[in-house]
Amino acid sequence: MRSLITVAGLICFLAIAIWAYSGRRRKDFDEAANLPFNDPEEEQSRK
Repeated sequence: MRSLITVAGLICFLAIAIWAYSGRRRKDFDEAANLPFNDPEEEQSRK
């Protein structure tokens, strides 16, 4: 039973790692990484 849980955990970890490093998600993660640097006043003036 322990080995099944270990294998399931490894599969979940690998799935998350593949999802996080996939090319389709790059734009979303780049935007999220820059959120702390966005100026809220600048965002209001754009609208």
